[in-house]
Amino acid sequence: MLPAPTFLLSTLLETVVTQRLRLNKNADRRLKAGHLWIYSNEVDIKETPLKNFTAGEAALVEASNGKTLGVAYINPHSLIAGRVMSRDPEMRLDRSLFVHRFNQALALRQRLYAKPFYRLIHGEGDLLPGLVIDRFGDVLVVQLNTAGMQALADEIVDALEKVIKPEVIVFRNDTGGRRQEGLEAHVEVVKGTLPDEVVIEENGTQFVVPVLNGQKTGWFFDHRENRAWLNNHVAGKRVLDVFSYIGGWGVQAAASGASEVLCIDASGPALEQVARNAELNGVQEQVAIGEGDAFEALAALKADGEQFDVVILDPPAFIKKRKDIPNGERAYARLNREAMRLLGRDGLLLSASCSMHLATDRLVDVVRGSVRHQDRHGQVIFQGHQGPDHPVHPAIPETAYLKALGVRVFRD
Repeated sequence: MLPAPTFLLSTLLETVVTQRLRLNKNADRRLKAGHLWIYSNEVDIKETPLKNFTAGEAALVEASNGKTLGVAYINPHSLIAGRVMSRDPEMRLDRSLFVHRFNQALALRQRLYAKPFYRLIHGEGDLLPGLVIDRFGDVLVVQLNTAGMQALADEIVDALEKVIKPEVIVFRNDTGGRRQEGLEAHVEVVKGTLPDEVVIEENGTQFVVPVLNGQKTGWFFDHRENRAWLNNHVAGKRVLDVFSYIGGWGVQAAASGASEVLCIDASGPALEQVARNAELNGVQEQVAIGEGDAFEALAALKADGEQFDVVILDPPAFIKKRKDIPNGERAYARLNREAMRLLGRDGLLLSASCSMHLATDRLVDVVRGSVRHQDRHGQVIFQGHQGPDHPVHPAIPETAYLKALGVRVFRD
């Protein structure tokens, strides 16, 4: 047998993971149950000091008895010091791994959706912690939220080229998570030329998506199924869409037969996109916009004697950390109370939350309290969550973050 070429042998040796991360006694329980995170206080820093690792470096994870548990990438500066990428200790964090995981993810999305508009990679839910990719047809928007994924950026792009063959790849590396990882924020087109308008279709409605300067990746696919449900209940109704962003809820409501839709948002550029998307779907006559703070806008509408048949509340996360729970719950309660004041005698409230730390039963409590505060009755007729292109990892409750309640609010 001929000897392996020297250059090939050296390349293989360089990719083999040899660094070790030893865990404290019993700190492997969550990993054995399926979780992918390793907290800094779970690391045996006497045996494997975190200061010896560079941010994004790969390591073999070991239980306290030395048994190998898998391969993770490490960030010694983060509370989540390690994120497991594979249970196979022989696995290399390279292009081949991403090709495999991307093919797995793509197979699910193609089973779910007829058109290429969806979240392609949902971080831990797709066994790729720290990576988010949204697909807008031939345009992919990528978020590298951790040092480990940042270190593998080239491999990710190469794997996307092989699996998806997109015309454009955009890096939206401007998330809060990157700051926590000690990474700089930047937005760039790393492949191709971005068209003047990126257009998607959701539930039969078209939208121009601001992928470079919009919120997150420019669009929120996670509410697709919840919006589809609401679309069945708006025909002939007067609808208020609070925190409308670019009209995901409101424009779809108008396209589904709502007689009037008022979209409220604090962002002028977002409301300009609402108008553009209404025009794109031929419903500009039904859709009006109002710029301002949501709470102030709700109070002003009440003072003007306005009433709506349907009110949609899809606010940003009021609870980003556990310590925010008390103040956040009060904010959700106030928002729901103010919204219910604008409903007619028999109205429909769509109350949503993307706060992972607000459990569904607590959102139900918020709605219940708000209903009673108005001396009305409430019936929860719909409970929604994130769509299947945002799969929930059964061992990681943090991956289940979205909830939506459809509530009939009425008087005797």
